[in-house]
Amino acid sequence: MTSAIRMGVLALLWGSGFLWIKLALDHGLTPGWITFVRCLLGAGVLLALAYAAGQGLPRDRGIWGRLVVAAFFCNALPFFLFGVGEQTVDSGVAGVLNATTPLWSLLIGLGLGTERRLSPARLGGLVLGFSGVLLIFAPWSGGGGLMSLGALALLAASASYAVAFAYMARRLTGRGTAPLALSAAQLLTATVLSVPALASGGEARPTWTGVLAVVVLGIFATGLTFHLNYRMIAEEGPTSAATVGYLLPVVSVTLGALVLDEPLTPRVVAGMVVVLVGVGLTRRVPRVLEPAA
Repeated sequence: MTSAIRMGVLALLWGSGFLWIKLALDHGLTPGWITFVRCLLGAGVLLALAYAAGQGLPRDRGIWGRLVVAAFFCNALPFFLFGVGEQTVDSGVAGVLNATTPLWSLLIGLGLGTERRLSPARLGGLVLGFSGVLLIFAPWSGGGGLMSLGALALLAASASYAVAFAYMARRLTGRGTAPLALSAAQLLTATVLSVPALASGGEARPTWTGVLAVVVLGIFATGLTFHLNYRMIAEEGPTSAATVGYLLPVVSVTLGALVLDEPLTPRVVAGMVVVLVGVGLTRRVPRVLEPAA
């Protein structure tokens, strides 16, 4: 499989997650049940892959303690919030807001002091990225879209990912545990953490379409994408993996328009472009000039 094909498959599987969430919601499942089943099936896929690769689950209690924090902020909480958000917000827009995670990461880094050099380009990217969010929801139109529960839930989910990535980089990864086993353990932990959410949102009355949607979401858009993303990072480097992030909003907006007939307005498209340009600018690392010899 060539790099371009692998990148395309990963972007399609990952970006389609917002479509499957919307279909599951529209066909009788609650955000709590979507979160639980998604984590459970994703964990099952990764456990099977880890077993096939001869990777056992961690035995260190300290690692499991840190996995509780990572699983909450990286899986249980954002998965639930995306379900809540997509009850009132289009799946395509949810995919665009997911792309704001690097903007939140930069803000967290500034708050913690880990980001000390904020170049004009990165500052401009931060302002531009959140300006794109404003453009999408257009609060000046009087619809109140930006301050709706759904929109705030989606933004909170993206911020939760940023918190998780910062925590995982400092406390979890690079400590000798095999990646597949670590991912399986994390989703297994997230499955347990998501059990209380089953009581929220009323009674689930899923149709076969809803069941199929959440099964595809758990197996392909969660478990398999975790595996493919790790492989891409290992084999092609983080740059290629990061490029996939730029494709996710395009995939989610396109699928939402084609499958769910969601409105593809010029304002939403423009907002998506502005968000992605802003994210691209925030990822620029200033070059350090070498002293002349």
